[in-house]
Amino acid sequence: MTTFAVRDSSTMLRRNLLHARRYPSLTLNLLLTPIMLLLLFVYIFGDALSAGITGGEPDRARYIAYLVPGLLLMTIGSTVIGTAVSVSNDMTEGIIARFRTMAIHRGSVLVGHVIGSVLQSVASVILVGAVAVAIGFRSTDATVMEWLAAFGLLVLFALALTWIAVGMGLVSPNAEAASNNAMPLILLPLLSSAFVPVDSMPGWFQPIAEYQPFTPAIETLRGLLLGTGIGHNGWLAVAWCVGLTLLGYSWSTSRFNRS
Repeated sequence: MTTFAVRDSSTMLRRNLLHARRYPSLTLNLLLTPIMLLLLFVYIFGDALSAGITGGEPDRARYIAYLVPGLLLMTIGSTVIGTAVSVSNDMTEGIIARFRTMAIHRGSVLVGHVIGSVLQSVASVILVGAVAVAIGFRSTDATVMEWLAAFGLLVLFALALTWIAVGMGLVSPNAEAASNNAMPLILLPLLSSAFVPVDSMPGWFQPIAEYQPFTPAIETLRGLLLGTGIGHNGWLAVAWCVGLTLLGYSWSTSRFNRS
């Protein structure tokens, strides 16, 4: 049984990767959002925001270092929107009904979407990271173990958001609704510490920004790559990732089995 599940999941993964290769426009459109925000905040707002953060002279290089960890996580949120759209298309175009008449492992359809989405998220993060390095981002103090921990956090975060996106795709009546339902995955980073510190926000809003899923992950990534303090953000980030993964998995599988 396990062998059949692995085989069928591999087949579905290959199918989803082929779809992504044949129709790259959606992935590219979603990927352009974090790249454009990176360039916008560095070259247009960088001096003003860096002066506000440092409390002194503008320092664009320092702001690039501050900004990049948040943009990497925002890239994941942007990429998985394509997963919600892809899942919705599968559910509404009849292919799932056809799969269910075939002798394939039932959960392989979702597993193929999830693994494919995580791989695409990692590739997108690498591309955005390369753009960041090209415009001046450096992480000279991080050790090999810290780099590995940062990579592990990014993969875990991608897995968590992917399962949530799969659930959103399953409950959406069409691809357009799936795209709209998944928009909070892009909007939440704007309400986090990705662009400005939490303590610069209004007092009533600070708890919301501090304890939502993105902020602990951003601060943990900053600590690993830049040597800043992590504090309680490390376990909060892992707790959010595990909690969202379990929630998304339960939601997606129950909805898929009921549909």
